[in-house]
Amino acid sequence: MMLLSQGLEASLLGLLGLLIGSFLNVVIYRLPVILEAQWQAECAELQGKTQLDAPAFNLMVPRSRCQKCGHPLSWYENTPLLSYIMLRGQCSHCKTPISLRYPLVEFATGALFFYSGWQWGANASALAWCGFAAAVVALAMIDWDTTLLPDALTLPLLWAGLVAAALNLTHVGLAESLWGAVGGYMSLWLVYWAFKLATGKEGMGFGDFKLFAALGAWFGWQALIPIILMASVIGAVVGIAMKFSSGLREGGYIPFGPFLAGAGLTAMVAGPNAILKTLGL
Repeated sequence: MMLLSQGLEASLLGLLGLLIGSFLNVVIYRLPVILEAQWQAECAELQGKTQLDAPAFNLMVPRSRCQKCGHPLSWYENTPLLSYIMLRGQCSHCKTPISLRYPLVEFATGALFFYSGWQWGANASALAWCGFAAAVVALAMIDWDTTLLPDALTLPLLWAGLVAAALNLTHVGLAESLWGAVGGYMSLWLVYWAFKLATGKEGMGFGDFKLFAALGAWFGWQALIPIILMASVIGAVVGIAMKFSSGLREGGYIPFGPFLAGAGLTAMVAGPNAILKTLGL
């Protein structure tokens, strides 16, 4: 009965994760566009220019639609996973292929929510880790697409980690969480300036500092070395593979955020010590 109850709670959280994953696809696409529009408006205001009123565009409106033909999606075309299968991976109106990434984001979020429910049960700790997983998935995909890690996600994730530690939801002491945040930010900040002074180039963005600080807040300062090691190894392997496959973007730049995010999710599922064992340390 206990396993049945545990499985039911985890399954309900998994279903919630599928729905959240569908919303994350909206966030991943729209948030950078919203931020870009805000930056342009601020620049125009500083220059004394008047901008024409644009149609409302935020995370809620307009309705989701095909990016090729503009066909608005009905509710049954927006059902996580099932819609992609029923539509055979293409728009029902113009038959344009739908990126496989949409159902993969939904599935990954659902799986992480299911794991949280299975590991911690239907309680505040599970919900905290579900929130962590959702934010990290969104940040990874946004950074991969745009090389941006928006403060609108990294800073709430950082503060949420500190609050979760204070409420004993992550089994990380508040002092460990605080120093994890400080250590995460300062370590990459020092690397950034050392690299810039040595080469005159910027090796990473400030968003990476904030994301690593957030991971430190969630896992404590002891987890910083395992997380950065795993992120570096994964990043090196992916970078080499993309170089040989000619998949590198212009300038040969690969954002580091997705690998930090991947290492953070690995730490969530397997634990920081398991990362060291995987790397043979």
